[in-house]
Amino acid sequence: MQRPDPVILELAGTPFIAGRVFCIGCNYAEHIAEMGDGDDDRCVVFTKPASALVPPGRPVRLPRERGAVHHEVELVVAIGQAGSEVSRESARALIAGIGLGCDLTLRDLQARLKQRGHPWDLAKGFDDAAPIGPLSALEPDTDLGAIELACWVDNVRRQHGTTADMLFSVERLIEILSRTWQLLPGDLIFTGTPPGVGPVQAGQRLRLVSEQLGDHSWELV
Repeated sequence: MQRPDPVILELAGTPFIAGRVFCIGCNYAEHIAEMGDGDDDRCVVFTKPASALVPPGRPVRLPRERGAVHHEVELVVAIGQAGSEVSRESARALIAGIGLGCDLTLRDLQARLKQRGHPWDLAKGFDDAAPIGPLSALEPDTDLGAIELACWVDNVRRQHGTTADMLFSVERLIEILSRTWQLLPGDLIFTGTPPGVGPVQAGQRLRLVSEQLGDHSWELV
């Protein structure tokens, strides 16, 4: 079987070849409460393959007959410079851009995996599990702790939050991840989701919206 072509995203109008996809769970206190997870002092890290990424303009194929699929809107951070053992104070220098993404999750399967103490890969890493909008260059005056983000399904707003409510800031996440992995250009970090997650199904339209990062949508099939 032939290896798939690299996933090429858009960063400020230029091609950005996606690398590894790191994801953070349980990073908003209200989302932890709605999911029933009490350990808000831990940074939960999992990954998705590049085949999960879906830029705008391409439909998102949902898994069939595998239980509920939930949406989770997130701020995505694109790494543009390599670094390991990075401090919070120097973490911002690694960031090339930011955008909006959605962590699609097979929720029923995830619940069973949690009960068994198993990794979440089967529930989080399926193909098309990470719709992602165009990436904007990180400007010097951008406050990473004040990014608004929302998720709409059809004409209903399901989620709305701000990165001010994150338990682990973007800079802190880079510090944590770079202790285990050397972060490389092309790496993406999905930084966690605010409350309001819920089911989606084929035939609906998923929209990710931010005053700072635009309005992007996908047809669910």
